[in-house]
Amino acid sequence: MLQKRTYTIFFFTLLCIWVRCQDVAYNDSNDLYTEAQNLAFGGDHKAAKETLVRVLSENRDNSEARSLLASTYSWTGQYEKARDEFNKITSIERNSKDVWISAIKNELYAKNPATALGLANKALFYLKSDSEVERLREISLKRIMKREYPELGWYNKRTVLKTVKISHTKPNKETSPKEKEVSEAKPSAKSIPKKPAEKDVFNNRIALNNSFTVFDQRYDPMVYSSISFKRQTAAGSIIPRINYSNRLGKHGLQYDLDFYPKFSKRFYAYINYGYSNASIYPNHKLGGDLYVNLPGAFEFSAGGRYISFETKNVSVITNSLGHYRGNYYFSLRSYITPRPDKLTRVSGNILVRKYLKDAENYFGVNFGMGYSPELRQLTAGNELLAETFLYVESQRLSVEYQFTGGKNPNIYKVNMSARRQELAFASGNFFWGISAGLTYQSKF
Repeated sequence: MLQKRTYTIFFFTLLCIWVRCQDVAYNDSNDLYTEAQNLAFGGDHKAAKETLVRVLSENRDNSEARSLLASTYSWTGQYEKARDEFNKITSIERNSKDVWISAIKNELYAKNPATALGLANKALFYLKSDSEVERLREISLKRIMKREYPELGWYNKRTVLKTVKISHTKPNKETSPKEKEVSEAKPSAKSIPKKPAEKDVFNNRIALNNSFTVFDQRYDPMVYSSISFKRQTAAGSIIPRINYSNRLGKHGLQYDLDFYPKFSKRFYAYINYGYSNASIYPNHKLGGDLYVNLPGAFEFSAGGRYISFETKNVSVITNSLGHYRGNYYFSLRSYITPRPDKLTRVSGNILVRKYLKDAENYFGVNFGMGYSPELRQLTAGNELLAETFLYVESQRLSVEYQFTGGKNPNIYKVNMSARRQELAFASGNFFWGISAGLTYQSKF
């Protein structure tokens, strides 16, 4: 009996010591957080971050400290680190309004309105409704709509209006000025340094492209280069381009022009014209598509291509169906080429593209097969296979990755592709071609 009482007293003594230690540890952690809070609001962000890291090293589940650390990262321009910390919280605590608001504003500071829009939609899914989140959602939409990229589609104003439901709630007049649009949600009433105003949208860009193709038989390597200038206007994007090719001992230039006119919120178009007097290019080429935005985030286009060679003219009917789902874009395009012998040729392409933080950053895969009307031309001996080449069987697979460089506005794109193609002079026999290319774009 005495032994049992001794064990009981010993157990309760240990329990009291453990509770006391936990209480002391909690108070110490709480004191550190208060210290970090004072440092952050006093403008000493470096010391605040170091202190908050100490707090989290002792208690990784302290969401209050993690939220303040994320906000401090955001205030000092470390947007990616802030995003990581906010994501750790929102993946567990999905109903924290202040954290959602801070995470959305972090993306607006980082000039990632598409990501901010996605976060706002996600926040409203969990919060059901919140006036501040809806206000930030409107800001994200407005900033996306300033970036019109008709050739990309997803960030085109018409497509944005189609794919997301726009709230008609008017912003509070007290918070509508530019400098208050993204004022940071604060853990306390103390003042926080304001963010600078966002820079003007870039309306011009120059692009340089260079690629080469090697073959496993018969053909020598080919080189393709181009330089283009894009101008964003009220009527749409205009892109003049000069193409250069060196293929099988021959070289030449082609002068190209793309135009993406805007008609309404639902309709826009693509128009292209190219001219060349070089034998390795068609003399004239003309193409166009009319796009219509449909319900359910779908997009349909119909158009054609007209290619004029020295000895023959070719007409092609084309149409496409695209669908935007989350950060993904899916597109199916077909080419129908009527022939004089009434044996119509059909080819098709399937494109899958995943957008990353915005329209300029994405990864894509493209697969095509059939009789392609827009492949590069080859020769057999001294005979140019320009028109014949339109009717040879091929299969094509390409991957592309486009990304922006750090804080500068420049864009880089790398692509690789493989092509299995029928020999025009030996039906049923195929050769392989491997291509690689790099594109650099400078915005100003």
